[in-house]
Amino acid sequence: MDEKTSLSLVNINPFTPESYRKLFLQSNGKRKTRDYLEETGEGESKSEQWLPAKRSVLQETNMASRYEKEFLEIERIGVGEFGTVYKCIKRLDGCVYAIKRSAKPFSGLSNDLDLHEVYAHAVLGHHPHVVRYYSSWAEDDHVVIQNEYCNGGSLQAAISENAASGTHFPEAKLKDILLQISLGLKYIHNSGMVHLDIKPSNIFICHKMHSDSPIAPEEAESEADWFLSASVMYKIGDLGHVTSINKPKVEEGDIRFLAKEILQENYQRLPKADIFALGLTIAMAAGAESLPINGDMWHHIRKGNFPEIPQQLSHDFYGLLKNMIHPDPEERPSAAALARSRILRPFLEKTDELQKQLNLEKSKIATLERELIKAQQVQTPQRDLHHGYPGTYGAHQSPGSTRHLVRERSGSPQAALVGHSPLRCLLITSQPSAMHSSENSYNEQY
Repeated sequence: MDEKTSLSLVNINPFTPESYRKLFLQSNGKRKTRDYLEETGEGESKSEQWLPAKRSVLQETNMASRYEKEFLEIERIGVGEFGTVYKCIKRLDGCVYAIKRSAKPFSGLSNDLDLHEVYAHAVLGHHPHVVRYYSSWAEDDHVVIQNEYCNGGSLQAAISENAASGTHFPEAKLKDILLQISLGLKYIHNSGMVHLDIKPSNIFICHKMHSDSPIAPEEAESEADWFLSASVMYKIGDLGHVTSINKPKVEEGDIRFLAKEILQENYQRLPKADIFALGLTIAMAAGAESLPINGDMWHHIRKGNFPEIPQQLSHDFYGLLKNMIHPDPEERPSAAALARSRILRPFLEKTDELQKQLNLEKSKIATLERELIKAQQVQTPQRDLHHGYPGTYGAHQSPGSTRHLVRERSGSPQAALVGHSPLRCLLITSQPSAMHSSENSYNEQY
């Protein structure tokens, strides 16, 4: 079908921010939304053909493949030995996704390398610093994976733009990238897996569209949701080389970022290979030249020598990066250690101190509450008989209770209950001689 007919079968998601919708629909100068046509003054008759289908697109179309049936292809955004990635709009929900199609035919066997990414995503679930997985299927003997679309492209593309303009990421941005990717690696490693292909082209950037959100993001309340206030998110993608830590089936990644022990088939410290690759990734973001694929310089880096960069980093941060590419995997920090590093999170120590003080105060309050409950349990309800004349009130009378004095016109002794509480009653008589001398006589009478 032609482009207009295909686009007319795409539903428009009403919750998509308007600026973001125009950003991806008008990026190539051809796609137009209904709102865009109305703003440019084109007639309603023309805009009618761009309206979303009134019935389910999945039932109305009779296309051969699921890809063509469910998605409208916008553009190709990535090509590599793994396959091709396309930016697409899902016809049903009107949202943008990245659709990856494997380059090699799918064998259907469980040990097929093309299935590694599917298996890894299925186990990992959702994490803010790992590209989100939605669906996958086999089509025309190829594996197709539907993933989250990151509107900022890859870190490699950003590095290339910096190189073209003669700039590089400053130290503060490098720390932010390292921290966020460390959190993603920590999640992957805690799930019993390793990535084994960390590099700039496998780290993706997501920019938040603040212009469409009049309410500022709320302050993060814990380590798990601190990223909610971040305007730029860095995510780990391309899980095609992921393997198990305990039962590894290693498929070597990019040789430029590969730790030497992996080349020597030493798989005892697999997570530290990800740390090594991440250290060199930050070196590239800091402005280092292209890394060697072999030769003396390759071995020079594997001896713990950090690549030359065109900027001066702080002593602590530079030392941390050098430690990440240490020749001995044991000496490299873990992803969890990086996530808690005072160098990357300088305010974390102050936060921990305040949290300890808060926990101490909560403990004191809880102790006082327990003592109060214990005291209330010891103090049994009492019925006090107060001796007095009309107009006097018992010492145990609640000050907030309503006091009533009931009298009879006759001269005979009479009793009145003061207050509403059944446990605190005041017996009042009109003559002193009629008063009871003890609580026992009171109980016998009433």
